[in-house]
Amino acid sequence: MSAALDSLLDLLDLEPIERDIFRGTSRSAVVPRVFGGQVAAQALVAAGRTVPADRAAHSLHAYFLRAGDPGAPIVYSVDRIRDGKSFTTRRVVAVQHGQPIFHLSASFQTYEDGLEHQADMPSSPDPETLPTAAEMLPRYADRFSDPGMVDRLIEARAAVDLRYVDAPPFGTVGEAREPRSQVWFRTNGKLADDPLLHVCMATYVSDMTLLDSVLLAHGRGGWAVGDVVGASLDHAMWFHRPFRADEWLLYDQESPSASGGRGLGQARIYTADGRLAITVIQEGVVRVPR
Repeated sequence: MSAALDSLLDLLDLEPIERDIFRGTSRSAVVPRVFGGQVAAQALVAAGRTVPADRAAHSLHAYFLRAGDPGAPIVYSVDRIRDGKSFTTRRVVAVQHGQPIFHLSASFQTYEDGLEHQADMPSSPDPETLPTAAEMLPRYADRFSDPGMVDRLIEARAAVDLRYVDAPPFGTVGEAREPRSQVWFRTNGKLADDPLLHVCMATYVSDMTLLDSVLLAHGRGGWAVGDVVGASLDHAMWFHRPFRADEWLLYDQESPSASGGRGLGQARIYTADGRLAITVIQEGVVRVPR
């Protein structure tokens, strides 16, 4: 296991303060606020720790309310909304400096058999043939006004092996492309056999690139380039089938719309053998600096 992954796992191991109350810390991010995927993953950890182990997370719906302060702890308060025969529902509020910064509702279900079908996995190259972040990012160093940006981006993704199928938005600045993006990802090391951990890790990664397709449609390079400003607004995920986040997952993303200073991204995450594991939808603020 890489040191970066070990550090991320420590970040997800929340400190219990009282019944249904947990405390988490943050790690440095590319921008001077708490990374949205981190707070979403931590909130799901908090919810999952109040649910019987035989009930797996099947969906989450979340809103990002305020920018998080990476220098302060985050307190997660869990509300046990419902414990039914098949489904369990939890609501989590993340608080910093006395104000809510994030709200999540999550649902968990006992396993049961049912009807079965799925969308086919799209074609994509073997992830082992694609460059790693450490190999790819230095190629675009001249796109960033901040000379330390490449190192910060590599550090921010060190726990996860994330590989772009095509050039990222900052690789084709000024060139409008089809609003579609694919990345392969897996953790940089093996994880324990805990289904909740794998779901939380996928939640963490899901916020890294989902709005890329919005940027591609307009030839924008992104937050690190500085030709747009923005932040995640809301995030929803549905977990369809079991998967492991330490094995290759294809994140197939697209943007159907951008308007009113907001951009929408939607995606499907497939296992390497073609099973549809997760559906993701996110809307974010995407503004052109004045």
